[in-house]
Amino acid sequence: MASHQFLDNFIIPDHILVPGSSDSEVENVGDVPHCPVLVFVNSKSGGQLGGHLLKTYRDLLNPKQVFDLGEHAPDKVLRTVYANLEGLNVRGYQFADKIKERLKLIVAGGDGTAGWLLGVVCDLKLSHPPPIATVPLGTGNNLPFAFGWGKKNPATDQRSVEAFLDQVMKATKMKIDNWHILMRMRAPKEGPCDPIPPLELPHSLHAFHRVSESDEFNMEGCHTFRGGFWNYFSMGMDAQVSYAFHSERKKNPEKFKNQLINQTTYAKLGCSQGWFFASMSHPADRNIAQLAKVKFMKRHGEWQDLDIPPSIRSIVCLNLPSFSGGFNPWGTPNRRKQSDRDLTPPFVDDGLLEIVGFRNAWHGLVLLAPKGHGTRLAQAHRIQFEFRKGAADHTFMRIDGEPWKQPLPVDDDTVMVEISHHGQVNMLSTHNCKSKSVYDPSSPHHEDEEDDSDEEDSVAEEFRKFGAADTFRIPDEVDVSHLS
Repeated sequence: MASHQFLDNFIIPDHILVPGSSDSEVENVGDVPHCPVLVFVNSKSGGQLGGHLLKTYRDLLNPKQVFDLGEHAPDKVLRTVYANLEGLNVRGYQFADKIKERLKLIVAGGDGTAGWLLGVVCDLKLSHPPPIATVPLGTGNNLPFAFGWGKKNPATDQRSVEAFLDQVMKATKMKIDNWHILMRMRAPKEGPCDPIPPLELPHSLHAFHRVSESDEFNMEGCHTFRGGFWNYFSMGMDAQVSYAFHSERKKNPEKFKNQLINQTTYAKLGCSQGWFFASMSHPADRNIAQLAKVKFMKRHGEWQDLDIPPSIRSIVCLNLPSFSGGFNPWGTPNRRKQSDRDLTPPFVDDGLLEIVGFRNAWHGLVLLAPKGHGTRLAQAHRIQFEFRKGAADHTFMRIDGEPWKQPLPVDDDTVMVEISHHGQVNMLSTHNCKSKSVYDPSSPHHEDEEDDSDEEDSVAEEFRKFGAADTFRIPDEVDVSHLS
């Protein structure tokens, strides 16, 4: 068990958390904690793990600094804490500024939960916005993995939580780009156009939603939707498989109690949805090039048409070097490709998204090959999808692991999705961090010529069971021949 002295580094006293503390209560408090933390736990994540983790943190720390996201909205919590700190500062208590400077956040949940908290911190525009550490409680856990916190669901005993707190205290800050997504279409003459989620979540968890009439992006006569993401936006077959997975989990929650079962089910759904054999089961008119015209802007310049091979069935706009449970589909372009195609490594704070295409799930095998990567399409500061009139009555989209089915009005030639840069937020990273900063001189800026594979097809048969978690993974325990 950790010493009280160690835990004192993290414990925030009541007078910081609860409004209306008297001067006598404040003056009786000792030193400012070295690493004050606010902990947010999605108690429904990770099967039973979320609830167990919530209890352990409350046993170790002040229970009032540990919040169940099913009961406490993070924006309200942070507004209250920062208002209290500002009030204490006005009353002359200089330690309030030290708390703000040292404060760190811990969020335990899936990528959707983590993205929610990141969005709140970004939107609140706090003075001294706190950096965030992520506990991997989901299935893919791309955000935690990208910053060195691992991708396996954690143990929830006291010793494991203490070890995590120790990592938080030693972690370093790293900025991460935030991306805004906007979708607009004319109000259809008939039929719905609202996103159809596979399961009902609290509204605040929906990353993508219809704007209000007072929203600055609202346009009369149109339906406008907006959202944000930190890791990726994808459209096509991978999002369709993800949607089927979440729909199945909603119908049979008792079958989805741990990470391995979830990944096995994902693989089976990938086969049943045709993602592994897309050329035989997936209509050609659903391929990305037939569905939409795509434009991109490299920097603050001119729009360019994106050349998408006709076989591409899934397009992924990546912010982090972690997709499908830990793989980096962009890789690191060698010096020749950087020069010929104006490509760079995938930095998380350079204001650019990496756009990658996949033909089918077997195409994902390339990620296991040395320096393997998907089909690199472009890097962009802004991206625009213009859907072709009547190409399809719906498509599937996904933001940071949260999929939805998107109806498309068949009589509308103005359906548009645009992605643009929307600021940055601070993350906490460990020494195992996979993400790279453009400002870090130790970050690799190119690979050797012979190390960057030219073609994604050079994959050995031995890799037929491959290792990503979400869209591509087939666990070692699963016999591919028995999937149907």
